[in-house]
Amino acid sequence: MSSARLILALNAGSSSLKCALYEVGDGGVTEVGRSQAEVHGPTADAAAVSELLAWGAGLRPDATLAGVGHRVVHGGLAFGAPVRIDAEVLAALKALEPLAPLHQPQSLAAIHAVTQLRPDLEQIACFDTGFHRTQAEVVTRFGLPRALHDRGVRRYGFHGLSYAYIAERLRALDPGLAAGRVIVAHLGSGASLCAMADGRSADTTMGFSPLDGLVMSTRCGSLDPGVPLYLQAHDGLTHDQLQDLLYLSSGLVGVSGMTGDMRALLQSGDPAAAEAVELFVHRAGREAAALAGVLGGLDGVVFTAGIGEHSAQVRALICERLAWLGLELDPTANAKGGEARISTPQSRVAAWVMPTDEERVIAVQTLSRLS
Repeated sequence: MSSARLILALNAGSSSLKCALYEVGDGGVTEVGRSQAEVHGPTADAAAVSELLAWGAGLRPDATLAGVGHRVVHGGLAFGAPVRIDAEVLAALKALEPLAPLHQPQSLAAIHAVTQLRPDLEQIACFDTGFHRTQAEVVTRFGLPRALHDRGVRRYGFHGLSYAYIAERLRALDPGLAAGRVIVAHLGSGASLCAMADGRSADTTMGFSPLDGLVMSTRCGSLDPGVPLYLQAHDGLTHDQLQDLLYLSSGLVGVSGMTGDMRALLQSGDPAAAEAVELFVHRAGREAAALAGVLGGLDGVVFTAGIGEHSAQVRALICERLAWLGLELDPTANAKGGEARISTPQSRVAAWVMPTDEERVIAVQTLSRLS
């Protein structure tokens, strides 16, 4: 039998469970293959995980699965780095479910499923919030009483596994830019921006929960706190109704009244669809300008995730709003797609498109914690 060791990286979403299988070698991890399974709710995760474990075993029957790494959206105050999962860690992660009600339960369901199916396996939790631990204390604060901050009511930031990958990839492709002032735009159904200085998070648009910041597919983004107070007082909305409104019925789908799919909105001739796209782009441009101020200038922008990687039109509209900073888009390069620099050679601000790879970061972080 082969002595090869494997790591399975699981990335739980609301409707699917993505995974990638990696072989451990002297130079780190090498991807073996990718798959995903449909998830119809937390109770279905055991079947999905079973399917993916069987897929991995069939792909490399000669090797040993050494451990499983999980993307966990919220690490709270306690977890700033990957951690081996045990009963105490699980209890702490479950307590964070109210801070990420759409994401945290799915990750925990996948962890429980692996425990049920393969109790012999080591499991490692890798946190989206961990990348942002480099931020200055003032960046993490709300204007609320200190006692609330001290108990964890503060800004955390998310999409950290994606940002960690982009920071590493940018160092390989353009090390000079990676050492400078860069805004990474993770634009997907969930969307955020991260201001990086020398590859480290200086600020980001998401805060206490994945609701904050940009307009998203079904999430509202930054919102005057007076709005939910008003809806609670005058419309009698309950906690659950407010949660559904802000997480599931707002953003692009709420403004357009049609869909949260950016591709469909761009193809629609409906004025409400155009208004939803305009709001998405406006907020992205506004937040990017604010982050440029935090960085004291801007050397580059990187677009990633579903919309960022695949929508040349959205990239062009956002770059147009950043032209005052010195960003000059190359329309031909932008239209081609794929991993590439899309700004002109003379542009003072570089612009790149880079596919992200959260699963690879999960695998690398998992390897660092396996016994």
